[in-house]
Amino acid sequence: MLHWSILNVEIDVIQLYLLSVLSCCLTGFLLILVDTGKNISIENSLKISPGSGVFRLILGILTGVTGILKLLSPFEGIPILGDLVPALAGIGGGFTLLFGYYREHSSPTEIENEKEISRIGDTFLRNKKIAGFIMLAVAILHFLFPRALFL
Repeated sequence: MLHWSILNVEIDVIQLYLLSVLSCCLTGFLLILVDTGKNISIENSLKISPGSGVFRLILGILTGVTGILKLLSPFEGIPILGDLVPALAGIGGGFTLLFGYYREHSSPTEIENEKEISRIGDTFLRNKKIAGFIMLAVAILHFLFPRALFL
């Protein structure tokens, strides 16, 4: 079994596979439902609200990093091509969440100074519902067919 050692923490490929599926599902869910006006808060002892900026920041980082790691370690198959679609979905979804957080917490002058990044990020933000549905579909297909060549 293939293991990754990051900061002296062993990560098994199966754990990375499960993390990829879960983070893509949750990111897709957030991209679809956060701006529809529906209340999606989860009340528990931790008072976690998936609509909060900090939650989306952490999930965006987790999803993006998981997508990058999936490029390097496919579940079973050819490196890079083995999990190409879930990796690209994770990287794209993570970027969308991170750019949305950046857009909410930056001043208008900072946005104007970075026109190229802003243009690319706006494209992701305009199509985030479509990206959310794609991420959910990719996560479900990746879960059902883990050994498929591109899933």
